Amino acid sequence: MWQGTRSQTVSPSSQQPQPSPLRWLMISLVFAATVVNYLDRQTLSVIAPVLQHDFGMTNESYGRIVFAFMLAYTVMNALCGPVIDRLGAKAGYALTVGWWSAAEVLHSFARGSFSLGAYRFLLGLGEAGNWPAGVKVVAEWFPMEERALASGIFNSGSSVGALIAAPLVVWIVLRYNWQVVFSSIGALGFIWLAVWLLVYRTPERPRHETRALRTPIRELLSSRFLWQFTLSKVFSDPVWYFYTFWFPQYLKSGRGFDMKAIGEWAWIPFFTAGAGNLLGGTFARWVMAPSASTRRLSPRRQRKVLIVAFSLLMTAGIPAALVHGAGASIVLVSIATAGYTGALANTLALPADVYPPDSVASVWGFASTGAGFGGMIFSLLTGWIVGRWSFTPAFILFGTIPLISALLIWLLPDKRYA
Repeated sequence: MWQGTRSQTVSPSSQQPQPSPLRWLMISLVFAATVVNYLDRQTLSVIAPVLQHDFGMTNESYGRIVFAFMLAYTVMNALCGPVIDRLGAKAGYALTVGWWSAAEVLHSFARGSFSLGAYRFLLGLGEAGNWPAGVKVVAEWFPMEERALASGIFNSGSSVGALIAAPLVVWIVLRYNWQVVFSSIGALGFIWLAVWLLVYRTPERPRHETRALRTPIRELLSSRFLWQFTLSKVFSDPVWYFYTFWFPQYLKSGRGFDMKAIGEWAWIPFFTAGAGNLLGGTFARWVMAPSASTRRLSPRRQRKVLIVAFSLLMTAGIPAALVHGAGASIVLVSIATAGYTGALANTLALPADVYPPDSVASVWGFASTGAGFGGMIFSLLTGWIVGRWSFTPAFILFGTIPLISALLIWLLPDKRYA
């Protein structure tokens, strides 16, 4: 079982491996890429009311466009993980960011729901690579007790991107038009790409440390850990997709918000999601530290406890559509998003706890394929539920399924060969 990390250097005085200080620069680049990723992704959900009016789209048509993104995202996750493991983090990340940025710019040429869905499909193909590449950077640069914090830092980019998307996109739409939104935000990815190619480097492995071989795909596919981990994501990630793609719609149709009000308030759940990322990682660093006096369980069991605890917070989404006031609803959704990201910060670290760095992108990519299938199914289901009833049963659904995911994580084997 893999225990080391490439980013370690040997201290002459102690002869114990020490993490490189450059790891914080590298994870900041991954954080920035994730911000851009979610800006690109979130633009559609923010301006969906405008596009629905311009293109004559129904809720079910919008659900099919979201489905197109999730289909591409799902299929590509299974492919991009092994590709990134083979190319390495630098080339793999550059390829995926360049692709999705070009796809985002193409959105400005959409002339109806079909072309919008096609460009959304291309965006999904590119954006699938962000998290496999991110977890690979974490596995290469960070020791075990810091991986959840590093994962939380880079994953908080999704919250920051979603947080600033609403006011930024609304401002651009009101000042210019929706075409400018897609073209200008897509250009940010190419700026990041130039910085990445100039700055990033693969960390050196200490001389005393032997290289762990990449786990063969056949061995990965025969592992109970991989399949159960994948199934857990089928029931966790659709919760985030629901709040990301549908929350602005809910504020409009369920709470009577106009575009200005959406820009003023829709960012709050994503702000708390960013805090959840950092809380999940900070708690993990504290309880899993080698000198921690609180250690009564194994490090992997401690990580599972944190995932279950944060998953319970996601049940706050159940009463979010039942309370009378819009403010109370936003507060409950904000608790749920913090729970999701707190759990995810530790979930992102799980593959590196069990597999060597040269395999973690493949593991996460395969698991994200399961999450994509879950997202596709639940996106269509959400459109169907909302179109025929209301948002209330959808909130109940997405406040319940995280408990299934938490149970699957708790029952995960601690060894990849189990």
